[in-house]
Amino acid sequence: MKPIRMLGAFVTVGGWTLLSRLLGFIRDVMIAAFLGAGPVAEAFLIAFALPNMFRRFFAEGAFNTAFVPMFAKRIETGEDAQSFANSAAGVLGLLLIALCLLALVFMPWLVWAMASGFEGDERFSLAVGMGRIVFVYILFISLAALASGVLNALGRFAAAAAAPVLLNVILVAFMLLAPRLGLAVGDALAWGVPVAGVAQLGMVWFAARRAGFTIVPRLRFSPALKRLAIVAAPAALAGGVVQVNLLVGRQVASFTDGAIAWLSYADRLYQLPLGVVGIAIGVVLLPELSRRLAAGDGPAGQAALNRAAEFALLLALPAGMALLVVPHLLVSVLFERGAFMASDTSATALAVAIYGLGLPAFVLQKVAAPLFFAREDTRRPFYYALCSMLVNLVLAVGLMPWLGYLAAPVATGVAGWAMLGLLLWGARGYGVAAQMDARLRRRVPRQMAAALVMGGGVWLLGQALAPWLDGGSGARFAALGLVVLTGAVVYGGVLVAIGGAKLSDLRQPRRQPRA
Repeated sequence: MKPIRMLGAFVTVGGWTLLSRLLGFIRDVMIAAFLGAGPVAEAFLIAFALPNMFRRFFAEGAFNTAFVPMFAKRIETGEDAQSFANSAAGVLGLLLIALCLLALVFMPWLVWAMASGFEGDERFSLAVGMGRIVFVYILFISLAALASGVLNALGRFAAAAAAPVLLNVILVAFMLLAPRLGLAVGDALAWGVPVAGVAQLGMVWFAARRAGFTIVPRLRFSPALKRLAIVAAPAALAGGVVQVNLLVGRQVASFTDGAIAWLSYADRLYQLPLGVVGIAIGVVLLPELSRRLAAGDGPAGQAALNRAAEFALLLALPAGMALLVVPHLLVSVLFERGAFMASDTSATALAVAIYGLGLPAFVLQKVAAPLFFAREDTRRPFYYALCSMLVNLVLAVGLMPWLGYLAAPVATGVAGWAMLGLLLWGARGYGVAAQMDARLRRRVPRQMAAALVMGGGVWLLGQALAPWLDGGSGARFAALGLVVLTGAVVYGGVLVAIGGAKLSDLRQPRRQPRA
C-alpha cells in the first residue's frame, strides 16, 4: 500500500472532528439553555455517559486497539483481511447484544455506580429511564467503530471521521422537533441517541463497502481471532481503568448539586482540542506505525511518530494555555444563557482552567500509546493505567474535603501527566522508532515559548474586554472572536519568528518513505 500522507490525514480527520465538536458545542449550548444544570440535564448526562463509557471497551478502546494493527498488518502482508474483519464483527456483535440485555436489567445499579449521589431524588429515576433508552447506542456505535477501523487501515479517513457529525446533528434536530414529536426535551434527547447510532453505522458500513470490504458478521473462530482476544484483553482492562477514573470524578461531583453538569461542560471545552488533535493523531498514527513496523522500516516509523508529536504540541500548547488564562470568557460566551446562570459559569470556568493544565499530557498520550499497540503490546499500557488510576483515586478522594468537585479535574490532570511519563519511560527500548529526532528537539522549546507569549497577550486582552461580557450576545461573541484571532496571530507570528515552525511545512506535506 501507498504510505499515508501524515499531515494531510491529520487535517482530514482533525477537520471533521473539529466540525463534530463545534456541533457538539451547539448541542451542549442548547441543552444548557433548555435544561441548565437541573435534574433532567444531569440525568441525561449520566445516562448518555453509560454507553459512552462501555464504548471505550468495545469501540475506540480495547477492541480497535487490537483490531486495527492486526488488520493493517494483514493488508500489508497480503493475508485474508476480509474474513478476519467478518469474524471480528460477528464476535463483537454477539458480545454487544448480551451486554445490552444485561444493562436493561441492571440499569438501576449502573446508574448508582455512576452517581450514587442521585439516590433518593428524582435524578435517579430519570437517569434509569433514559439509560434504558440510550444504552442500545453501544451496539451500533461499536460496530461502526469496527468499520471505521477498516477504513482507517486502508488510509481512507474521511467517512469514519465524518460519522460522529451525525450524532450531534440528530440530537440538535430532536431537541428542536421535541414539541412536534410530543416529547419533553430530555426524552427527545434520549430517543435521538440510538437513532444517531443507526445513522453512523450505516454511513461507515457503506463507505467500507465502496472501499472493497463488505462487512458481514460471521461467528467463525480462528487462531487470528484468538490472538485478537489475547491482545484485546489487557487493553479492555486498561479501558476499564480509564472508566474508573471517570467514575471517581462523577462520584465526587454527584455530592454537589450542579457539579456533574459543570464538569460535563468543562469536559466539552477541553475535549475540543483533545479531540481535534488527539483523535486525529491516534486514528492516523496507529495503522501507519503498524504497517511500517510490519515492513521493518524503523526510520519511517520514527519520522511518523516525531511529526505526530510535533503536530500535537503545535496545537495543544496554545489550546491548553487559552483554557488556563481565559476560561471565564470561554464559558460565559458559549454557555451562559437561558437556565445556565452566572454562578454556573464561574464554577465551570474553574474546572476548565484545571483541565487546561493537563491537556498537553492527554494529547501526547495519543502519540506515545501507538508505539505499544502497533507491536500488539497492550499489557504494559494496562499496568501504567493501573498506576494512573491509583494516583487519580488517591487525589480525588483525598482532596475532596478541601476542593469539593474541583478535586476531580485536579486528580485527572495529575494522573494524565503520570500516565504520559510511564508511557515515555516504557518506550525507551523500542529502538529508533521511539527516539526524538533533531527537528523535534529543536522545535518543542520554541513552541512552548510561543505559547507562553500568546498566553500573556490573551490574558491581558481578556481583562480589557471583561466589560463586554455584560453586554448582549453580539458583544460577547465579538470579544471571544477578537481574543481567538489575536491569540492565533500572536502565536503564529512568534512561532515562525523564532523557528518553531515553517510555512513550508504546510505547503509541502511530508511523505513517508516507502517500505
